[in-house]
Amino acid sequence: MSALLAHAATLRDAVDSLRFGPPVAYTYNPLRYAWAPHAAYLSRYGAGRKRVVFLGMNPGPFGMAQVGVPFGEVAAVRDWMRINEPVDIPFPEHPKRPITGFACTRSEVSGRRLWGLFAARFGAAENFFAEHFVLNYCPLVWMGESGANLTQDKLSAAERAAVDSPCRTHLRAVLDTLKPEHLVGVGGFAAKQLAEITTPADTWRITQILHPSPASPAANKDWAGDVTRTLVGAGIWPR
Repeated sequence: MSALLAHAATLRDAVDSLRFGPPVAYTYNPLRYAWAPHAAYLSRYGAGRKRVVFLGMNPGPFGMAQVGVPFGEVAAVRDWMRINEPVDIPFPEHPKRPITGFACTRSEVSGRRLWGLFAARFGAAENFFAEHFVLNYCPLVWMGESGANLTQDKLSAAERAAVDSPCRTHLRAVLDTLKPEHLVGVGGFAAKQLAEITTPADTWRITQILHPSPASPAANKDWAGDVTRTLVGAGIWPR
């Protein structure tokens, strides 16, 4: 088993043991039921040192929650990355949030924007992943009784601390494995996590980019252009 697979399996098992109270009614762990595509992603694209590592927050309901790949817009994972592995069903499953894996017909807009930018700039997936990698800080999906997606700030302080412990351990282990020069936080939350696990001995540089979520008015204008300018300005991408 590769180092990234071992780190992911450790995180998968650690967060499986966590329990959450209201307003959380359902919790999905894609590292459990969508392990096959996640393992394929790590094995195919996570080998070797990476100059740049992008970090997201946690799975979207129609992205990683469905196919186990960070920002996992189905078409991008299936057609661009050429990953199409079996996905099981979480238990219990919210009736309004079914997991259909690669049969999911809903588009994860954040993933479509993120992977679309990378595909437009680099062409083949192998070109992008030669020096770049993308991961999420936390693998869990939280939902209320209505099926509404819940973010980590909706958890109690004790629950957040219980989540942060294995997630920060995993993030640190992955970065020690990949040895990047640049860390890119996709949004403020991710950038904050990168800053908090960074020590004075670390030589990487942290850059924050605009999150591609359609919930952000700024992201609905020229997200790809804004992010490209940020990455070029930080010396991560050439002009």
